[in-house]
Amino acid sequence: MVGCAGEKSPEVNPTELSWPEIEQQAKGGEVTIMMWKGDPLINQYMEDFVIPTVKERFEIDLEIVSGQGSQIVSTILSELDSGQKNSQLDMMWINGETFYQLRQVDGLFGPFTSHLPNAKYVDFENPFIGYDFQQPVEGFEAPWGNVQFTLIYNEKMVDDPPQNLSDFEDWVEQNPGQFTIPTEFAGMTLLKSWLLSQNENPESFYGAFDEELYQAESSRLWESINGMKSDFWRQGETFPATITQLHQLFANGEVAFTMSNNDSEVDNKIAQGVFPDYSRAYVPESGTIQNSHYLGISKHSENKTGAMVVINFLLSPEAQYRKMIPEIWGDGTILSVEKLPSEWKEKFRTLPGRIKAPDRNQIQEKALMEPDPEYMIRIFEDFRKEVVQK
Repeated sequence: MVGCAGEKSPEVNPTELSWPEIEQQAKGGEVTIMMWKGDPLINQYMEDFVIPTVKERFEIDLEIVSGQGSQIVSTILSELDSGQKNSQLDMMWINGETFYQLRQVDGLFGPFTSHLPNAKYVDFENPFIGYDFQQPVEGFEAPWGNVQFTLIYNEKMVDDPPQNLSDFEDWVEQNPGQFTIPTEFAGMTLLKSWLLSQNENPESFYGAFDEELYQAESSRLWESINGMKSDFWRQGETFPATITQLHQLFANGEVAFTMSNNDSEVDNKIAQGVFPDYSRAYVPESGTIQNSHYLGISKHSENKTGAMVVINFLLSPEAQYRKMIPEIWGDGTILSVEKLPSEWKEKFRTLPGRIKAPDRNQIQEKALMEPDPEYMIRIFEDFRKEVVQK
């Protein structure tokens, strides 16, 4: 069962309470979070560390239910449409188009982030954190982690990794069957990175959605992709439906490339024994999308105080440091190290280094901002129409 409405705290506006009052109100309550559960290390971080810690320290029972994107939106929408005042979800792991859609229907509680004690450490001045797909977060979602898209390749199969879309066209032609694109979020992020970087001025995509710009640049992109399609894995007649499927093809040596929205995932996949040791991640010279992911609270959550306490813990130096360790998750922090207490500054600065993942400071120079969510929505639709179904 997703929620236990009868056992949750009565409705209260946390923004009218002090933080000690919020913590007291949250005690003994249940909090339900809907989040993607497709990575075993993320699941382990939540189940073995977060759940028992919030139980021990705050007497909160945190329940995780599987779901992302459209599932979150459809759950909240159905509740709003039915006039339901008690949401079955308290928290959601979201970003980008999901944040946009929930804001459009007034499905999120907020602003709340300024009431979190650990928000003082968050680097809100960083545009890759303070803005989500060109949208100011405005306190309606709390940043949780920051990552940059990387391509991951097999060093035994790739001598000189392609540095832009044109290079990929040449490489795929010379190495048929060794590349493909998954039809979900990671694959669409690659396409979005190419969409921006093929333009001499990627900043043209920043700001509100531009139909004329999209039509011109997407036409060029689909022409390039379809030019490569017959040399894709299985001649481009089928595409992996999930990043997990592509990871498996890569691990089996069927393709030379996979990809990730997390720039350090290559190291934790090697540590898990999923990827071979000769895997390596990189950001091409043309650049890739960097973005943050966030935590939101349902407007009709029955336990907003509990959700705020959990989110505040997830923003703590302790929780952020732990999930940065590659063997645990390898997720980039949204905290400004300079703002941290001295003992935590030292810990963050001496965090175990990356092995096959690229240096974070170097790839920052190649970071592209997420454009308006409409670009992602259209890429999802048009990739299927213009490439997959042709």
